[in-house]
Amino acid sequence: MGGSENPKSAVVGSLVETIKEISGLPECQNVHKRMCGNMVRRVKLLSPLFEELKDSDESLSDEQLGGFESLRVALDSTLTLLKSVNQGSKVYQALRRNDTIDKFQKITEKIEAALSEISYNKLEISEEVQEQIELVHAQFKRAKDQTEFADLQLDLDMAVAQKEKDPDPAILKRLSEKLHLRTINDLKKESSELHELVITSDGEVEECLETISSLLRKLKDSVSTENPEVDTSECEKGSIKHRSPVIPDDFRCPISLELMKDPVIVSTGQTYERCCIQKWLDAGHRTCPKTQQTLLHTALTPNYVLKSLIALWCESNGVELPKKQGSCRTKKSGTSLSDCDKTGISALLDKLASTDIEQQRAAAGELRLLAKRNADNRVCIAEAGAIPLLVDLLSSVDPRTQEHAVTALLNLSINESNKGTIVNAGAIPDIVDVLKNGSMEARENAAATLFSLSVLDENKVAIGAAGAIPALIKLLCEGTPRGKKDAATAIFNLSIYQGNKARAVKAGIVAPLIQFLRDAGGGMVDEALAIMAILSSHHEGRMAVGQAEPIPILVEVIRTGSPRNRENAAAVLWSLCTGDLLQLKLAKKHGAEEALQELSENGTDRAKRKAGSLLELIQRMEGEDTLQES
Repeated sequence: MGGSENPKSAVVGSLVETIKEISGLPECQNVHKRMCGNMVRRVKLLSPLFEELKDSDESLSDEQLGGFESLRVALDSTLTLLKSVNQGSKVYQALRRNDTIDKFQKITEKIEAALSEISYNKLEISEEVQEQIELVHAQFKRAKDQTEFADLQLDLDMAVAQKEKDPDPAILKRLSEKLHLRTINDLKKESSELHELVITSDGEVEECLETISSLLRKLKDSVSTENPEVDTSECEKGSIKHRSPVIPDDFRCPISLELMKDPVIVSTGQTYERCCIQKWLDAGHRTCPKTQQTLLHTALTPNYVLKSLIALWCESNGVELPKKQGSCRTKKSGTSLSDCDKTGISALLDKLASTDIEQQRAAAGELRLLAKRNADNRVCIAEAGAIPLLVDLLSSVDPRTQEHAVTALLNLSINESNKGTIVNAGAIPDIVDVLKNGSMEARENAAATLFSLSVLDENKVAIGAAGAIPALIKLLCEGTPRGKKDAATAIFNLSIYQGNKARAVKAGIVAPLIQFLRDAGGGMVDEALAIMAILSSHHEGRMAVGQAEPIPILVEVIRTGSPRNRENAAAVLWSLCTGDLLQLKLAKKHGAEEALQELSENGTDRAKRKAGSLLELIQRMEGEDTLQES
């Protein structure tokens, strides 16, 4: 009997803890309130079964253990889902409502399937508990067969509010009720949540950022009209408050949605509040949040004209100019170690240095979260001496510890001075080793860390020399969509250094890039073209790209692609055709001339230059052909 006690106590203990955690979650306050409430209520009813089993001496058969293990996995997924839908931007949650309904449906099916594997009548449990579990099982079975009804009114209101410039106030009022965004304070919190989501979402939210921002602006204006005070309890007695003036959209930062104090322009021409876009860049992003275009560089140019206009508007409307960085503070004190709990960090470092794997794993996980939360934590953790200890854990035999360590280093590397400390601690070869041999999540985060470190030019050489590029190419082929993006960004950045271009070509980068171009639905066309453009400026890269016969695809991209992709495709085509008559003839044969003519009139500045040069080459070739014929 002793042999079956350990697995039983482990799985039952884990189930008790997970059910307790689910039961203790705060009530959901967004469009998923009913679904979350139903799920928590049903899961709570499972508690008596496992509390009773935990206290019994009964051993379980392999079949019963299998059922409980399936249930444990399903409930872990339930906890993750409930946490994810109960936080963050409420508008974002509403936009993703159908995806979330699907996830709840799948989780319900998993729980029901796991409960079907358990034979309650063979367990030593009281009749009362058996009846309750059978009742819960019946509820999950019924829920599995019922599709959650779409909230048609919500969907309609969201669609109208997004589409119309000045939606009916009744629609905005319904939305603010349904989304639990009833006061200015609610909306300020929502702006902060959205800002945090943009910074931490790995690009997921970028595609709908403009939609959310626009909707939130309309809700803010609607709530301001209904209730102009920020918080009635804080109203200064005796002061007369007029309706708040509506801030012009151009004066709001697209990330924080607040009035800008220090507007700056990025390379795509968009303007943001300086500290908001800086935070975005510090998180390792290299795209424009509003347009999703890759930034050619990360220099920020002050927008003095807009700054003057904002100052004039504030003066004429009696609005106080925002305090410095006011629109970018997203974390409330007390939510993290913003004032640096040095004793807490020191205790975590002691656990990192211990020989107990469980303690190391827990401490690395905690540091990973703290380093993600804010800039102060990143400084404190590094100053406390955590980086060398985390680097040591990159070679841990425990995959989860390794994953936590590499992700903690990724989060710490957002701070510029930490990049040097990480490299000086000898991290690069170990990060490359994680990239080659770690779990998929660890490999992806290792790729992102190498990208972050490669921002410093001297590190590009060291990372290339450590053998990172073949491993990045392997991840580029095998990874999840996010992993592929991380690998591509790292390869692009490393290939700015000449020596790494040759390494990438030798490691076989061209074949997957061509495959990405052929598979337009795979979502990697932008990255493939950007890497191809940088490789084509190198002799070996140009030869390898040319041998892959990419011209028909490049001409098609020039004809139908996005502005940035047309530009990169033209740059690759120009590199291939300069000094190579065969490639030039091939380009002409596939209709490049007409596509380039159109690009020379409507493309980006760089695209126009490349198109013009290529058209000159084609005309010169045609002139020489005419001379030879005569």
